[in-house]
Amino acid sequence: MADKEAYKGNIIYWSGYEHQHEAKSSDWFWALGIIAISAAITSILFGNVLFAILIMVAASTLGILATKEPEFVEFLITDKGLHVGDSFYEYSDIRAFWVEENEEENTLLVDTLKTFAPHLVIPINEVSPDEVRDMLSAFVHEEELTEPISYKVLELLGF
Repeated sequence: MADKEAYKGNIIYWSGYEHQHEAKSSDWFWALGIIAISAAITSILFGNVLFAILIMVAASTLGILATKEPEFVEFLITDKGLHVGDSFYEYSDIRAFWVEENEEENTLLVDTLKTFAPHLVIPINEVSPDEVRDMLSAFVHEEELTEPISYKVLELLGF
């Protein structure tokens, strides 16, 4: 993690989990297994064994990820960019941001120019949303963004 003392000027620092973790019950795993096996059998009946294997591998991966707790990450906003754990996003790599304020959870949505991580959804309950907005708006365009559909699907699945 970047040394906070190495930066001059304003710094906003907080730490927290990557996302909210929801423990899965055994019923959740049974449902995952039944759905995966049913889909794999259907795929085999239609003559697509490779797709059946892919379904089973995907279901196994989902099961493993469901048991993994989220990482505790340090977040840092400096005059150079945004640090999320070991990742660093320069302001030139950030297209826009939006601070979503809800009663339950405040969230920073960041739209980047990166290919493999174009959208960041960062919980900001530990710091003032106004401070985050003021700091980022000095460097990046503020634009109303919404959570990507992929995040909403993962929340629906309990991730």
